[in-house]
Amino acid sequence: MPITASDGHSIICLAAALASAKSACKPLPFVGMSLVFRKFCRKREILQQIAESVGLAIGLLLAADADLLEIVTLSLYVSLSATSIACVLGLPLGAILAVTRFPGRGPVLVLINALMGLPPVVVGLIVYLQLSRSGPLGFLGLLYTPTAMIIAQTILIAPIVVALSRQVLEDLHLEYAEQFRSLALSARQTIQALLWDGRFALFTVALAGFGRAVAEVGAVMIVGGNIDHLTRVMTTAITLETSRGNLPLALALGIVLLALAMAVTAAVHGIRAGTAGHADA
Repeated sequence: MPITASDGHSIICLAAALASAKSACKPLPFVGMSLVFRKFCRKREILQQIAESVGLAIGLLLAADADLLEIVTLSLYVSLSATSIACVLGLPLGAILAVTRFPGRGPVLVLINALMGLPPVVVGLIVYLQLSRSGPLGFLGLLYTPTAMIIAQTILIAPIVVALSRQVLEDLHLEYAEQFRSLALSARQTIQALLWDGRFALFTVALAGFGRAVAEVGAVMIVGGNIDHLTRVMTTAITLETSRGNLPLALALGIVLLALAMAVTAAVHGIRAGTAGHADA
């Protein structure tokens, strides 16, 4: 079909319209530069806010803020109490598993090793069900108290203490087995000797348990309720203050928590180095 002059004119107009639309879609140089400048300013504002928050956090630490000290003190009280109870219960049990042999010992060890990976929220839920008003221990009125938080943390770290101490003491027992037999020591005397001789290594086990306890958030949130001036510890306070936008207090608590973690790590390395030097001597 032949193309008429009017059709050709229409095609030319359509092509011109498409070309102009395409050119209009291209961003102008100054518009792109404006967007880049806005993004740069936004990033700069965010960095300034972070720097201000860090400065305020350091100020809270240097000023020994009352709320900060209260939260840190309660955290240390709960975690140290749970670690102490777990060690009192777990170290003798680990020693018994290291020394004695009985039917079913293998499955018991597998169970204890599996309990090392207990989900904190599951532990918190179990303790909550036991301590709630409708639970079997509800009459004690321990829910949403520091005692409930200690119970939850003890359940969390006790398997860690048992498993690690069992491994340490079993290695020692294999090393001194002939001497123990020659001295005709009873199982109780053997356990006492192992606990004393391995006290430095067992202290690292206790530090590992403390590190696990002080960094825990799920279980203590469930059974403690994160109540201000009553059950608010460092991990739960960091979660809450971050959601509120109170970054200075959250950062200050985070700095304290990191300092505790580094102190625990340094203590473990120092004890291991001291133990190695004592053994070489």
